[in-house]
Amino acid sequence: MDWNAILYDNKHAFVYAKGDSLLEMLRPQSHERILDLGCGTGFLTNEIAKSCQYVLGIDSSQEMVAKAKTEFPELDFQVANAIEFQASEPFHAIFSNAVLHWILEPEKAVKRFYQNLVPRGRLVLEFGGKGNIHNIIETLNQVIIAFGFHIKPISKQWFFPSISEYTTLLEHQGFEVQHAELFDRPTPLDDAETGIIDWLSMFASGFLGHLEKDVQEQIKQQTQENLKPLLFKENTWFADYRRIRIIAKKIDA
Repeated sequence: MDWNAILYDNKHAFVYAKGDSLLEMLRPQSHERILDLGCGTGFLTNEIAKSCQYVLGIDSSQEMVAKAKTEFPELDFQVANAIEFQASEPFHAIFSNAVLHWILEPEKAVKRFYQNLVPRGRLVLEFGGKGNIHNIIETLNQVIIAFGFHIKPISKQWFFPSISEYTTLLEHQGFEVQHAELFDRPTPLDDAETGIIDWLSMFASGFLGHLEKDVQEQIKQQTQENLKPLLFKENTWFADYRRIRIIAKKIDA
């Protein structure tokens, strides 16, 4: 999937803005090395850097990493993905906000987490959980069908696990799960005129990228119109997010 770093910062800053409370759960210490996995344009990486010895931001998007390097040239960023990245020196903590629902091989990612942490190192994670964006997905599916096209399976786009599904993966790998919660977080979108259209342009290209541009725009317009009774309130569009938050510690074998 291609990422538009400018659109991300201009109209989807809520992605990292909502990470502030997750940073409070990370509690970085002055002696620590921390990995920000899926760093995007580097905003949260920069916040982490204020409190720890060293932070590395990685992201699979070259465009996102290029923008992060421009915005925060004093920090380290690399193009890398969660299931392949191997650190030369392990980290005290791995932090990840709004990323892991994009990783469709979670077992491989969890194995890498374990390999890239020091003994007793910790994970602090938040990502889309079971039921995330249910209304958006269902409505988009219905509109695509109405336009006469086949639906790309949702399993090819996102991974939205239950608490038990993801914590079981962690425990099988050798993590002790210390905190896990699944919660609703309706999230306001920036533009009252094009909120859902902008969201689909940013995050749903995997569904629509195989279609002609004009057809994509028609589908996005119709999807927004159909979602208005559900997700447009007090002149604001909301994404129907459900999030999982997890804190886990690496336990020595």
